Amino acid sequence: MWNDVETTQDLLNFEVIADTAAQMIKDGNGQPISIGVSGSWGAGKSSLVQMIGESIKKLDGGKNYIFINFNAWLYQGYDDARMALLQKVADKIMEEAESRKTCVVKAKEFIKRINWLRTAKFMAPVAAGIITGGAVAGPIGSFIGAVSGLLGQSGMPSQEDLNKVKESYNQVAPDLHKLLNEKEEKSIPKEIAALRSLFQELLEELELTLVVLVDDLDRCLPNTAISTLEAMRLLLFIPQTAFIIAADEQMIRNAVRSHFGNIDLSDELVTSYFDKLIQIPLRVPRLGANEVKGYLILLLADLAQRRGQITQEEKDKGHDAIMRAIKKSWAGGLTKKVIEDAYGGAASKLAVQIDLADQLANIMATSDHIAGNPRLIKRFLNNLIIRESIAKAQEMSVSFEELVKLQLFERCAPAAAFEYLAKQVGDCEDGKPEFLKELEGKVAKAEELTFLHESWRVTFISDWLKLSPPLSDIDLRPLLYLSRDKAISLASFDELSPEGRELLTALCEAKGWMQPLITNITQIGAIESEKILTRMKRRARNQQWESTVIIQALHLPKAFPELATSFIAMLDEIPARKRHPALIPLLSSESWAKELLSRWETDENSPTPVKNAIKSKTRSK
Repeated sequence: MWNDVETTQDLLNFEVIADTAAQMIKDGNGQPISIGVSGSWGAGKSSLVQMIGESIKKLDGGKNYIFINFNAWLYQGYDDARMALLQKVADKIMEEAESRKTCVVKAKEFIKRINWLRTAKFMAPVAAGIITGGAVAGPIGSFIGAVSGLLGQSGMPSQEDLNKVKESYNQVAPDLHKLLNEKEEKSIPKEIAALRSLFQELLEELELTLVVLVDDLDRCLPNTAISTLEAMRLLLFIPQTAFIIAADEQMIRNAVRSHFGNIDLSDELVTSYFDKLIQIPLRVPRLGANEVKGYLILLLADLAQRRGQITQEEKDKGHDAIMRAIKKSWAGGLTKKVIEDAYGGAASKLAVQIDLADQLANIMATSDHIAGNPRLIKRFLNNLIIRESIAKAQEMSVSFEELVKLQLFERCAPAAAFEYLAKQVGDCEDGKPEFLKELEGKVAKAEELTFLHESWRVTFISDWLKLSPPLSDIDLRPLLYLSRDKAISLASFDELSPEGRELLTALCEAKGWMQPLITNITQIGAIESEKILTRMKRRARNQQWESTVIIQALHLPKAFPELATSFIAMLDEIPARKRHPALIPLLSSESWAKELLSRWETDENSPTPVKNAIKSKTRSK
């Protein structure tokens, strides 16, 4: 298994970008800088930010830099992200001052000013509540409420009332003392100006550049994201500071719009807000086929080393050679021979892994379902390891290459194509569908491919059929059993429980829509319902798509929406002329059916009553 956290080990050829960013900070010679690392989910933003930090540390031995890692997401719901960031900065400055035995007094003053800001923020609701006569929440509100209740009583207060006041006061006392100990009049703008000035003096006298690495900003709720950005703004553009921020740019723009609520912000204003915070935008590059191939073999070699198939030295030697080859990919592709040469004598131990990486790279780089995304690639491989372990535990004879090929189909092929394959396998006594044998035979002879099912007429499947190993002579039932998260349940492997069989009988006997059946379905769970749906789909095919049978099957995705994809794949098999208007009222209330109904409405082959029923339901909404 491979973990899904940021790393400073370069498997993606990001080092050149990290080194460039670090050099820009050094060349700035103390000028403030903010770098935004943008990219889609799983593209490697967090890892690139950490690599930039490591590259900076290599500059002059890193002696003139101090680093803070700040993950705003960790504070969401627990602390104010703005104050949490300022506190981390203050603590780091104090740590450096004490270790160097200089500027300690100023560092303490810096902490004091941050504490004042925290207290001022904390006490603001109290002042507002007292002035307006409103309620005040939190510990201070509890204290005020307890005292008010006590004063409003006639006669002597009870011991219980006195205990409440004492308890409330103990909670709020530290904050009241801080506020009362301030002897000079302060305003928030003046205090912020003094804070920035003191911060600049500290960095100059300590001869340090503060580097703040901000991560997971785009995971935060809008208020937390904006709160963190506002905290950075307090310290931003002060000499000898560098902020490196990992966030998807579009997510931050959405957070800005959400934060300002009903105010109508133009795209120009949102862009201006973002651009004032981020001086240098860096976008994580999408991986090409060479980078994906290198990433795959490095991950697979890492697994081989952990399993004792190769040594640590052999793995490291191969890693270095692969990375050098990727950096020079402009001079020629990362071919299979280049990979074999990279691992030298260990290449024979990695023959399967090298072959897989060489074959899969192009599909994983170009498929819309993976698109070279490092996180998706890692999750794909993790899922393979889980399935391999399940197969071994159940003494199922499947090879890793076969698992890879079928899971790739499961991930990237249309859902209807996967359902069609499962149906063909289920209808074969030996689990070896004849249509697949014919297709692989044509691929071997380089003949033109013809597909019996519309869903198979996509470029991905044509490329997939060329991958090794061929699957037509393999019993695919064990592989499909391991893929049952795609609603594949073969009777020889997945028998229904007594409760499941009873419910299947009840569904098959239902004369129409029966709402009480939904409750019974939810009680047996999604896994058992998935098995029932597979049997209902076979029954629907055998009965030539009678509307009664389809309505019976519809009870299952109504109970468990996660089964909707499999149910829609079944509906896509129905010939257009057999689409029945009785289905429309039952489907129209489901969000997962909107796209299907839209396709049926615009399909010229759909019966007129079906189109009219869809239009009628659309107008009624």
